[in-house]
Amino acid sequence: MASPGSADFVIIGSGIAGLRAAIACAPAGRVVILTKSEPGAGSTGYAQGGIAAAVGTDDSPERHAADTIAAGDGLANERAVRVLVEEGPRYVRELIDWGAAFDRADDGSADLAREGAHGARRVLHAKDATGREIARALAARLSSQPAVTVIDHALALQLIVSDGRVVGVRFLDAEGRLSEVRARATLIATGGAGQVYSETTNPRVATGDGITLAYLAGAHVCDLEFVQFHPTALAVPDAPRYLLSEALRGEGARLINDAGEFFMPWYDPAGDLAPRDRVARAIVTEAERTGAPVYLTLSHLPAETTRARFPLITALCARAGLDLATDRLPVGPAAHYFMGGIETDLDGRTTLPGLYAAGEVASTGVHGANRLASNSLLEGLVFGGRTGAAMAGDAEARASAGTQPATVPPDPPPAGSPIEIPIAEPALRELMWKRAGVFRDRRGLETALNMLDPAWLVLEAQLREGRSFTPVTWRLASLLVVARLVAKAALRREESRGAHARSDFPVRDDLHWKRHVSEERWSGR
Repeated sequence: MASPGSADFVIIGSGIAGLRAAIACAPAGRVVILTKSEPGAGSTGYAQGGIAAAVGTDDSPERHAADTIAAGDGLANERAVRVLVEEGPRYVRELIDWGAAFDRADDGSADLAREGAHGARRVLHAKDATGREIARALAARLSSQPAVTVIDHALALQLIVSDGRVVGVRFLDAEGRLSEVRARATLIATGGAGQVYSETTNPRVATGDGITLAYLAGAHVCDLEFVQFHPTALAVPDAPRYLLSEALRGEGARLINDAGEFFMPWYDPAGDLAPRDRVARAIVTEAERTGAPVYLTLSHLPAETTRARFPLITALCARAGLDLATDRLPVGPAAHYFMGGIETDLDGRTTLPGLYAAGEVASTGVHGANRLASNSLLEGLVFGGRTGAAMAGDAEARASAGTQPATVPPDPPPAGSPIEIPIAEPALRELMWKRAGVFRDRRGLETALNMLDPAWLVLEAQLREGRSFTPVTWRLASLLVVARLVAKAALRREESRGAHARSDFPVRDDLHWKRHVSEERWSGR
């Protein structure tokens, strides 16, 4: 087995959470970052709208917290929210000090935007490519750290667990060789799992690998029924589901039906700037009511101003043959963000010693049942930094206490025959979209599980036999594991709350369901 050796810290993922964690723990030892594709291929670079933080003169952490808690529909972890909104401004100012070039107003102050469910203009942005700019600034800062090594095209397949503690990770390198890196602390920062659905704004790499790695190693996962469906993905047949940022509506874009009517006030008093879960359901309901598409329009706004403010989205629309500024843009919901994930505390520690998680893959409860727009980049930044600091501090404390490293297990036996999974990826993704999408019910979820459970049992048996993954079967295995966990969680929660809408249980039920629910760990090996 090839091996890059050992490190003090290994980080799986190179998005905002992983990069910020690496910056925090690099002074304490050697860091190895494993990235599945190119370093910029993940969801951070796709984030258009911006990063929310209470930095405006008319804003405060208290107001930001109130908006976050309200959007979370009664389930936001208020301790996590306080951490996010109180530490957020410091982390954002630090980013600016490191060279992040956010847009400025004429007087030199931050040009703050407003998005859905925000009570103030608090969204910093770099045109409509904010995630890309933040990743650039973090990567530049990290490049000055000689203790950091980045290994790209590294496909993590298994956490190495010894004496109940995670001590590293096995992965396939760029040449397809099984390799491993051992470490005192392992961080999963792999982002989301939107590819579980046939309709998604997520890049192809967002297959839920981190959730699968943690679950198969024995860590708990939590709140996986809460999947956010972004209401406005460009819905052109045979074209990618390009995200049309909430910032468009923040600057005045309107949703209209086929007759040109502004329909959102019929469904929600907040209109076009209602929380995402409500807008997504309204779009689906209106399209079903009229039997026709729903559109986003900016034609009432100055065309050149629109194109200048949103150059990336202008170019994406042009690829589909549309003009952002003047055309009616057909839109519909698409899977966008997982509020649930690997269960952690507020410093990224999971239920499995030695394993940490941060960013979208983690579940701190900070978003509750529905994420407030532009809080995702802030979550990755704040909790990535906190987790990196906790990794460094925990490693130092163990060393000071004289704790001996866990017994390192021998290399695994030669790989067995390749794993085979009896379900096709397109069928799985379409099944999840139809049965566990924007609206759910018992019959649909049971139908999904009746297809997913047999495939899982086959996979589980092969895992117990020690059979091996290829890149293709690992992708499908991750999708299967996450899809099944989502469907099970959605069937279990018999209420509607935030992004989880049950047509057979349409009412929020605080008496029975105002709680976070963990999925028991898999104990297969």
